Amino acid sequence: FWRFMVYIPYFCSLQIMIQSLTEDKLLASFPTFDKELADLIMEHGSIKTFAADDLIMRPGQFIRSTILVLKGRIKVSKQGEEGDELFMYYLEPGNACALSMICASKQEKSELLAKVIEDTEVIMIPVALMDELMGNYKSWYYFVLETYRQRFEELLTLIDHTVFRSMDERLLFYLKKQQEAMKSNELKLTHEQIAEDLGSSRVVISRLLKQMEKDGKVKLFRSHLELVNI
Repeated sequence: FWRFMVYIPYFCSLQIMIQSLTEDKLLASFPTFDKELADLIMEHGSIKTFAADDLIMRPGQFIRSTILVLKGRIKVSKQGEEGDELFMYYLEPGNACALSMICASKQEKSELLAKVIEDTEVIMIPVALMDELMGNYKSWYYFVLETYRQRFEELLTLIDHTVFRSMDERLLFYLKKQQEAMKSNELKLTHEQIAEDLGSSRVVISRLLKQMEKDGKVKLFRSHLELVNI
């Protein structure tokens, strides 16, 4: 018994240290949050990890919490009636899902699909906390507004490219966005994945990529491609 009691201070100090490290990670990813807000999120939120290909959100699912991304990458898509997908945007460290904020606060069902692209760590904030955060913490209020603004601009860009741009222009823009997001010229994307994201067919995307390769813009490999001059 006494031997166990000796370890209690150690476990408590270890828990405090882990809590502190996680809060530091939260503030590093979300630098606009004030310390009081970070403390409240760490007190009531829960940290979860997801592996690549995990589904975090499905169409028709009720959302009980919103997420803050600390690590990794999540792809958000609109799913059609026949199961086809239209890529909307990525969630990366420092991002939150605007749709989950809306659906959670109104207790509505999701209309989007959120799939983990690489191992991801998030903080889940329960819906019951949303009103308090919006009403009492200006840094959260402005963060939510900025999140809505960013997603709205991304949706306008998506509409612009879908309606007014040719597929080769959309493909070029898509590759540039992937390059910025991954911070690399080497993109681990298959032709099938790109076709799904752009709402096209693999045959069309393969033809356009081969033309880009002839033009010296990309180099194509079996499981990835390299951007040379775009």
